Amino acid sequence: MQGEQARPSPWRRMLVTGVAVGAVVAGALAAEAYEHEPPAARAVPEAKCGPGSRPETDIQGRVPKADYESGRAARGYLCNTRQVGHYGKSGGFKTLRYVDRSGRVCAYYDSDPIAPHDILGGILADGLGVVALDMSDPRKPRRTANLMTPAMIAPHESLLVHQRRGLLVAVMGTAATAPGFVDVYSVKRDCRHPQLLSTFPSASFGHESGLSPDGKTFWAAGAAGGNLTALDISDPRHPTKIFNVNGFVYHGLRFSADGRTMYVANIGSPGTGGILSGGGMRIYDVSEVNAHQDDPQIHLLSDITWPEVSIPQSAEPFTVHGHDYVLETDEFIDLFTFQSIGRFRTAPVGAARIIDVEDPRHPEVVSDIRLAVHQPSHRDGDLFRDPGNVSPAQGYAAHYCSVPRRDDPGLAACSMILSGLRVFDIRDPEHPREVAYFNKPELPHAGVTPEAGSYAMSRPAWDIAHRQIWYTDVHTGFYAVRLTNGVGRLLRP
Repeated sequence: MQGEQARPSPWRRMLVTGVAVGAVVAGALAAEAYEHEPPAARAVPEAKCGPGSRPETDIQGRVPKADYESGRAARGYLCNTRQVGHYGKSGGFKTLRYVDRSGRVCAYYDSDPIAPHDILGGILADGLGVVALDMSDPRKPRRTANLMTPAMIAPHESLLVHQRRGLLVAVMGTAATAPGFVDVYSVKRDCRHPQLLSTFPSASFGHESGLSPDGKTFWAAGAAGGNLTALDISDPRHPTKIFNVNGFVYHGLRFSADGRTMYVANIGSPGTGGILSGGGMRIYDVSEVNAHQDDPQIHLLSDITWPEVSIPQSAEPFTVHGHDYVLETDEFIDLFTFQSIGRFRTAPVGAARIIDVEDPRHPEVVSDIRLAVHQPSHRDGDLFRDPGNVSPAQGYAAHYCSVPRRDDPGLAACSMILSGLRVFDIRDPEHPREVAYFNKPELPHAGVTPEAGSYAMSRPAWDIAHRQIWYTDVHTGFYAVRLTNGVGRLLRP
C-alpha cells in the first residue's frame, strides 16, 4: 500500500501514510494539527410538520419521561409520515429491499442485533436468523422464510444484497467479531425463498462488510478481529479468498460507482488516546482487488477525522449534480477514548455528516446531520431520566443512514436510537435539513428484554415508487413508512 502526503487544511486534520498495509496503524500515521478550531457541529433545522402529524413535544429527537407518564409516548411521533405496514417484534442492523426477475418484491432483515439477544421474542414472533418478507402488499408483510445458516443466524452488520446478480450475502459477526463464515444465497428466481449457494469459512473474522458495484467481490471487516478480507464471488458457489490484511479495526466498507475507491469507516487504533482512538474515514484505491488481479494491493489515499467522532459506522456514497460526496454515520457515543471511559454522559455523540470526496486525496467535511438532542448542551441530568437512555449502547445517538439512490438522491434517512427514523433533505449538501420523522417508542415493561424507547438501528431501505422507507426497530419489529405532505416528491422516480 502506498500513499501520498495530503495538503494542510484549516478545517480538518488529514492523515496520510505510506506504510505497508499489514502494519499496525497505531504510531504509523503522521498527523497534521488543526490550524485553528473548526466550527462546532450544529443541529439541522427542524422539520415543519404538516396535516396528520403528531409532532414531538420537546427538543428535536427527544422523548421525555413526562410523555411516558402522560401516555403521549404510546401514540408515537409522526411528522410528514404515516405507517403503511408492520411485522414482528424484533429487528437488527440491516433492512434490505429486492425485486426478483418476476417482479416480486421482498424485504430482508436480521431479526436480532446480537443473537440471542431476544431469543424468546424471536422464536414467538419473527423466528431466528434473517427474515424474508413478501412485500407484494406493503400493508400486509408476510414472512416466507427464515435463513439460519451460520452467517445468517448472526450476520451482525454484514447483510447485503446485490440487485443485478440477485445475491444475498453475509459474514458471521457479533458486537466484537466472530469466525468468518460467509453465506451466499440466490434470490433472483424467487426472492421469497432464497436458495443457499455456499457457506464456507472464507474470511478470518466478521462484523461489517461491503460489496463491489459489480457484485463479484465481497469484503469483510473483522472489527475486533483486525482483518480486512476480500472474497472473489464471481462463482458464488465457490468463494475464493483473494486478499487479507490484519491490524485494522474497521467497520463499514462502501465503494465508488466504478469500484476503484473504497470508503472505510475506521473505528480507531490502540494508542495513548484510549482503548481505541484516531477514528474517522479512510479512502483507499482498491482497484487491483476488485479487478481480481494477481497478488493485489490496496493503496491509502487519505484519512480524515472530525472533532465529534464517536464510532464511525459507514460512509454511503452519493452525488449531487455529478459531484461526489459520502454520508458518513457514527454510531453510539465515543466509547473508547479516555475522555469517555466512565463518563458516557459527556462523551461525544458523532451522529452523521456529509463529506466532499470529489478529490479522494483531499476529503472535506461540509456539513453535519445531527439532532438537537445530540448536542452537548442538552446532555444533562434531566435528559438521562428519559426511559431507554440508560447506557452508551441505548442512548440518544445515530446508528445507520442510507440514501435512496446514488445519483441525486434528494433525501437521506437515518435510524437514530431513541429518536426513531429521521429523514433529511440533502439536495444542498452544505445545508441539510430535517423534513420528516417516524418514532414508535416501546413502553416500559417487564420481560426478557425490558428496555424502553425506540431502538432504531437498521440501515433503512427505500421503495422510491411508493415513497416509502422500510426499517426495523430492535424492540418492535419491521415498519413500512410512507412519506406524506409533499416530502415524498423529493424522491423523483
